[in-house]
Amino acid sequence: MFKKILIANRGEIACRVIKTAKKMGIQTVAVYSDADRNALHVKMADEAVHIGPPPANQSYIVIDRIMEAIRRTGAEAVHPGYGFLSENMKFAEALEKEGVTFIGPPSPAIEAMGDKITSKKLAQEAGVSTVPGYMGLIADADEAVKISKEIGFPVMIKASAGGGGKGMRIAWTEQEAREGFESSKNEAANSFGDDRIFIEKFVTQPRHIEIQVLADKHGNCVYVHERECSIQRRNQKVIEEAPSPFLDEATRKAMGEQAVALAKAVGYTSAGTVEFIVDGQKNFYFLEMNTRLQVEHPVTEAITGIDLVEQMIRVAAGETLPFAQADLKINGWAIESRLYAEDPYRNFLPSIGRLTRYRPPVETAAGPMQAADTWVPAHPGDHPPAAATGVRNDTGVYEGGEISMYYDPMIAKLCTWAPSRAEAIEQMRLALDEFEVEGIGHNLPFLSAVMDHPKFVSGDISTAFIAEEYPEGFLGATLPDAEITRVAASAAAMHRVAEIRRTRISGRLDNHERHVGEHWVVFTAGKEIPVRITADKQGSTVEIDGRKLRVESDWLPGQSLARLTVDGAPLVMKVDRLPSGFRLRVRGADLKTYVRRPRAAELARLMPEKLPPDTSKFLLCPMPGLVVRINVEAGDEVQEGQALATVEAMKMENILRAERKAVVKSVNAAPGESLKVDDVIIEFE
Repeated sequence: MFKKILIANRGEIACRVIKTAKKMGIQTVAVYSDADRNALHVKMADEAVHIGPPPANQSYIVIDRIMEAIRRTGAEAVHPGYGFLSENMKFAEALEKEGVTFIGPPSPAIEAMGDKITSKKLAQEAGVSTVPGYMGLIADADEAVKISKEIGFPVMIKASAGGGGKGMRIAWTEQEAREGFESSKNEAANSFGDDRIFIEKFVTQPRHIEIQVLADKHGNCVYVHERECSIQRRNQKVIEEAPSPFLDEATRKAMGEQAVALAKAVGYTSAGTVEFIVDGQKNFYFLEMNTRLQVEHPVTEAITGIDLVEQMIRVAAGETLPFAQADLKINGWAIESRLYAEDPYRNFLPSIGRLTRYRPPVETAAGPMQAADTWVPAHPGDHPPAAATGVRNDTGVYEGGEISMYYDPMIAKLCTWAPSRAEAIEQMRLALDEFEVEGIGHNLPFLSAVMDHPKFVSGDISTAFIAEEYPEGFLGATLPDAEITRVAASAAAMHRVAEIRRTRISGRLDNHERHVGEHWVVFTAGKEIPVRITADKQGSTVEIDGRKLRVESDWLPGQSLARLTVDGAPLVMKVDRLPSGFRLRVRGADLKTYVRRPRAAELARLMPEKLPPDTSKFLLCPMPGLVVRINVEAGDEVQEGQALATVEAMKMENILRAERKAVVKSVNAAPGESLKVDDVIIEFE
């Protein structure tokens, strides 16, 4: 077995590899850029080597710098993680020449499967079902439009190299095909150094289901079941689960066997993923093969008990797989929610800044991984308590750390395991409510909303879920009346605790002890709810509309997280203080909640509402980023839908368009400028 491995990546995947390596007694080397000098993976590793400036194309994907770090540290093997160099054949070749083991597939397999065009041709030859499309090289946008028309809209425009949703667009019209081709080409060049693009038919009502494969160097290859990854934004996954709620045993077997056949055809070893698009009739089509570990691998680990990183290391060291296909069973259900530094209220655009608060839910071990002693804790050496359901958080950040504009916006992967899908969803709801993140825009509210969405709960989803269910963008969750009643009862009980504390503050007038009354009015979610509270040492009984709700909690004023029990059911809320009330965040809803005395409630009804400022005459920057292009000048007349400017952040281009017909009064930004959120780019007359 190896004594020292280098992880040629960053973020949570680098941390994830380090955890397993430490468990196996292997020394680890981290690499880092200027932006990652204080990153978590640097702190966790035994050694760390600086490799250059923040941009990935000047540090993490520069093969010579990684090779230099290997020579300096004497690393015997390299784990590439998910991205950067994981699918670069030249990197694998460079390691082979140096006599360093690549913890991944051999370079010919990377060459064969890493290129989407080549892999599709090979898949066809191996008898794998494929989506109709154009496999040749596309010269320009005009040719892209012509090919798209021949295939028939809608089409998927994809970068040939790389993955992670970069360089990918769906086009429904000729104009979208033209613009999508240009954007995909630019993104692919910036992210992978390869601007080749191909186009294929976009399958309607598609579900994105992928098969995890694992192969050793002795001819053994198995499929480790499937993951459903249909909930996506910008073609990047947000929520994954294993197994899929859609597949039957026959389809699962057919997809798994095709995935194994493809892996064997290219001489694949290590962990890899074969991705399929599945339509409503369970017809499945090969999408691509990722020659690496996938971001969503924890859900596969959770239902099988297999540490995939450990198996990758053991395969690379020449060991034989310790199990056969017949040994791999599905045990329970796992769900993964990806926490991104992006604002769901602003069309999921990236957000950067410092994590002023980062407190994940408490981890618990359960299921096959706990039984097999392969559970991967948040911190090496931790032993989370065993429980009926499991909670796991894979992360690469910490409280006080900074989210950089240079890399992917993913902060953490929160995973839950339970014996059934319904239990796994419920555990995820509670875990998301307990997850405290402040200082940046993040998608926790959206993740919580999805967990309560009827379509997700029923398993009736497709890759168009976000576009169909949130056509106007995510505007926050709307809680059902029963949940609002529970929140109102909790707010009233919490307010009473705070009021009692205030009566005990020293320095008040003598002989003027204030009595905390029983009758209050709660204003929340646009509702006015009169309540009556009777309290005892164990909690409060809150009466609402003749119904009595028992509220119990150990919450104290000043605590940012409230764990309550309301009528015997758990309720977790993030709490911020407001005058005469609280800002409560629960299940994706953000509620300004006021608790007032009846007389104060009467007067509050008379107060005018303050309207938000009018920003219709400005084009505002929707995210922190770099201005790439300005398409208009002062005096230009613009039409609805016209592209005005392009802003880039976290390797993603965002084209800003005119919402209506207007005349440009002034342009306040230039290409190359860095802007903050809501900075004025263009002013209209």
